[in-house]
Amino acid sequence: MAIPLVVGVDGSEPSLEAVSWAAAEAARHGLPLHLLHATSADQEASAAIRAACTRAEATAPTVPLSSEVSQEDAASALVDKGRNAFALVLGYRGRGGLVGMLLGSVSLAVAARADCPVIVVRGTPEHLDARFGNVVVGVEDGEGSESAVDFALREAHVRRCRLVAVHACGTTPGGRAASPSTSGFAGTHRRPPAQVLDDALRQPLLGYPDTTVNRLFVEKPGRPALLEAASTTDLLIVGARRRLGHPGLQLGLVNHALLHYSPCPVAVVPQL
Repeated sequence: MAIPLVVGVDGSEPSLEAVSWAAAEAARHGLPLHLLHATSADQEASAAIRAACTRAEATAPTVPLSSEVSQEDAASALVDKGRNAFALVLGYRGRGGLVGMLLGSVSLAVAARADCPVIVVRGTPEHLDARFGNVVVGVEDGEGSESAVDFALREAHVRRCRLVAVHACGTTPGGRAASPSTSGFAGTHRRPPAQVLDDALRQPLLGYPDTTVNRLFVEKPGRPALLEAASTTDLLIVGARRRLGHPGLQLGLVNHALLHYSPCPVAVVPQL
């Protein structure tokens, strides 16, 4: 049986929007959908699961659907389930989130700890309903983007849309190439931008020869470059390196910014 696409639910509107997005994603990939709710209150769990099932069935009635209630804390339950999942899908803020918080603590914790891709469903209803016909992947200079590029090509393939591969390199006020600490993304260039993109795409493209890819080099730091690209895309994908000697991922400044401010769903893909 195919591994599932797992979505965290808590009854909040952002989590129900995540369920709708995940149900459509499961249908595209031919995957079962698994709903996970973490709570110690049985009545609350029943209501949250019931609402999520209704939303999923309305979006993709043919997708195999299962559900589960966990007594663990939400982040731990989702990370555990993500060890055998295609991806984890989360709303940008849960029921307990404060209005002023741009990203819920559970979503951020899961994105930093999961072994599988984590997709945080952001965006206004108008943006989520729109179809821009492309997905965007951020490409770094050096190792770190391979898994993200492969995930992005698969997304473009199942969506039958084009992939936009973005390589960003900003400059400091003095005109020097930005370092990782200033840009948080591309770092100082050692190779021509076209070569960076070609090298990152060459091997993964062998598996998706019919996918149209637009290569885009932006002379901006990673954060504004990718946020700008996110305004006209269906899904924004970035990679994350694993911590050396420690569990979890290195969510850099740009990844944090995208998870908090992106106008569209964001996928964080761990580097294998």
